[in-house]
Amino acid sequence: MDIKDTKGYKIIHQWLASKKLQPFRFQEDAWQHIIYRGSGLVNAPTGCGKTFSVFLGSVIQFINENQKSWQTKKNSGLQLLWITPLRALAKDIGRAMEDVIRELGMKWQIGIRNGDTDITERQRQTRQMPEVLIITPESLMLLLAQKNYPHFFSSLQIIAVDEWHELLGSKRGVQVELALSRLVNVNCELPTSNIKPQTSNFKPSIWGISATIGNLEEAKEVLLSSLVDGLDKAVIVKAQMDKRIEVFSIIPEEIEKYPWSGHLGIKLADKIVPIIEQSNTTLIFINTRSMSEMWYQTLLTIAPQFAGVIALHHGSIEHELRTWVEEALHAQKLKAVVCTASLDLGVDFRPVDTVIQVGSPKGVARFLQRAGRSGHGPGEVSKVYFLPTHSIELVEAAALKNAIDEGIIESRQPMLLCFDVLMQYLCTLAIGEGFEQQQIFEEVKSTYCYRDLAREEWKELLQQITGGGKALEHYDEYKKVELDEKGLYRIRNRRIAMRHRMQIGTIVSDAMMKVRMMNGTYLGMIEEYFLSRLEPGDAFTFAGRNLELVTIKEMTAHVRPSKTKKSIIPSWMGGRMSLTANLGMVLRRTFNKALTSAVIELEALRPLFKLQQELSHIPQSDELLIEQIEDKDGFHLLVYPFEGRQIHEAMSSILAYRISQFTPITFSIAMNDYGFELLSDQPVPVDDTNVRELFTTENLINDIQRSVNSVEMGARKFRDIAVIGGLIFTGYPGEPKKAKHLQASASLLFKVFSEYDPKNILLRQAYHEVFEQQMEEVRLRNALERIQKNDIILKFPRRLTPLSFPIVVDGLSRYNLSSEKFEDRVKKMQKQLEK
Repeated sequence: MDIKDTKGYKIIHQWLASKKLQPFRFQEDAWQHIIYRGSGLVNAPTGCGKTFSVFLGSVIQFINENQKSWQTKKNSGLQLLWITPLRALAKDIGRAMEDVIRELGMKWQIGIRNGDTDITERQRQTRQMPEVLIITPESLMLLLAQKNYPHFFSSLQIIAVDEWHELLGSKRGVQVELALSRLVNVNCELPTSNIKPQTSNFKPSIWGISATIGNLEEAKEVLLSSLVDGLDKAVIVKAQMDKRIEVFSIIPEEIEKYPWSGHLGIKLADKIVPIIEQSNTTLIFINTRSMSEMWYQTLLTIAPQFAGVIALHHGSIEHELRTWVEEALHAQKLKAVVCTASLDLGVDFRPVDTVIQVGSPKGVARFLQRAGRSGHGPGEVSKVYFLPTHSIELVEAAALKNAIDEGIIESRQPMLLCFDVLMQYLCTLAIGEGFEQQQIFEEVKSTYCYRDLAREEWKELLQQITGGGKALEHYDEYKKVELDEKGLYRIRNRRIAMRHRMQIGTIVSDAMMKVRMMNGTYLGMIEEYFLSRLEPGDAFTFAGRNLELVTIKEMTAHVRPSKTKKSIIPSWMGGRMSLTANLGMVLRRTFNKALTSAVIELEALRPLFKLQQELSHIPQSDELLIEQIEDKDGFHLLVYPFEGRQIHEAMSSILAYRISQFTPITFSIAMNDYGFELLSDQPVPVDDTNVRELFTTENLINDIQRSVNSVEMGARKFRDIAVIGGLIFTGYPGEPKKAKHLQASASLLFKVFSEYDPKNILLRQAYHEVFEQQMEEVRLRNALERIQKNDIILKFPRRLTPLSFPIVVDGLSRYNLSSEKFEDRVKKMQKQLEK
């Protein structure tokens, strides 16, 4: 049957026409597949109606199946389960759905379930599920931990996974894979429901919703793998529409020939004031929470007229404050919001017409995602301004434009065999209805992540949760799950069950401390390591306010307003993003045109490029530039692979180790996204005779293990795995264990496993994640193979070059200078080089 001949379609089409709208072709295609109970992945640019392609399809399906009672029928049970990665998305999506339901005159209820949902609402949902439930992966797992959970999903028609491109490649994505493997089979265990006609093998449809990524086919396979029989019939519904994005670079009036990272952005703050004033609403994206605090304060200082109409939004700010900002954006009460990745994903802020990106986003997909927050509607133009934090970042702006024109988008690689997530999942099922091991083994094997799970590994996991494994079999606290008389694995101990529920999730962060005003007002959370360095009376900036620390008590920092103008900006762990492989590739190509291109960014940098060429060389896309420079600080070896900070961290350690095989030598290492520096107090023995063998892929794994403390890195990674796998309890609400205590517990387990159970499944996972994620071994190997094919250019400049200067400055932190002395020293270096 053609979708256009159905009653549901005609009603939706009429409703859209009343709003002077008409469906896009890709939406109609999705609806057609939905009414035939197909599954698939919807792919469309940001702001082009992806949400309605699935939600309205669900409404059409319901109308078609209840043609006489679709407006009067209520308490129909759960029809649509909407999985979203961010709490911030839930309210916005729910509001849009409620508007549709109200205008159509339907009796559907839209429910939201996440960490912010109060207990009364959760209990109401448990008694009578709404027709649409918007839920996070963690809250979905908590539902699966409840008794009688199969009946919650007995009427479920469609599972929608929103922002799948963000979940893919993360342990939260693996959580979703496991949940889907259970949900598509749960109806097979129930007697025929009186809510809807169904066969014994009825399975709900699964629909992913994704912005553009480079590996769409693989993304579809990962999401829909649990359907098994239906995977071959699954489709990708792709919107054939070009989203126009206009990129404007903010060019500094004076280009420094010796730039250094981070300092330039704030100096250009006055240039964005007129952009904000000319726009209805502007989102100013900052890469880190600490810098967002600084930018918010700077804008209020230089443009006091923004007081009351500019706000700050990042993940550590108290939930109610963030909600207020989101509501104020909808109501067009704000001129601008300084934000981080907390507003990256699809929050539908229609009033936003301008985006400003401060500093490089380090990836094409992330830049497109943020750009799409403006002009967030079909046919609208997304305007994004790029503001560099140092001069050379203008090359990245030019590279981003090229990447957008060429359609070069990053892929997200799926995670494989995450045993810690599987351990947590099995304990979750054991709390609820319990599980029969053979059935769940087959379901788990149907997922993409665990399709290569061996029977021996499965048995080891079961032994781990029931008996503690070989190393912990004498400790009762690790014997969580027991086999009951019906052959089901269950957790019967209420204390173990309660602790497990509190720890469900895969996001493991450093211990957080609450920040409260002396009057009790809650401001948000800051990592413990930052506050532990402060003394009472010290001033710091947080949530857009200057605060003075009064005291720390019971994991809460009590503060009061501070009048001092000098304050410390909190720095959160893991703030530095690394250049993606795709952007690095385009960046290398962009340098080919450095001296000839008429692109505005490259023209502005022409004096810098000429100086680089004069002193050394401008590396081309098929070349690797190595500079050796001697000055009063020592002997600098500088290498420019343009592969990103994370790859350079691993590559520099390997090079340092390999050079040390020629001669005894000690290095200090610095790096940025363009290259890295090895600094020694003696000449570095690298020349034409040995340089190429430094970049070989032979013995790569062994050299990685020798060049970095892989045991220490494995121990650190094991802490997160042990927390997710449930071997370490992180504490009760309001009484979290301190980070050092968690690390001590993890270190003890790591040593026990290493000594008594060296082949332990979680120990193997820790080392695997170090090589695959932290060291990015595959990408590192690809980079070395590329370098082997390239020409290696050795240069010996008489002084620091424009490309080397920001890396050397980045390495000055090894001298432990204060920020004032640091800036003075950098300026002094600049003046000496420019003589």
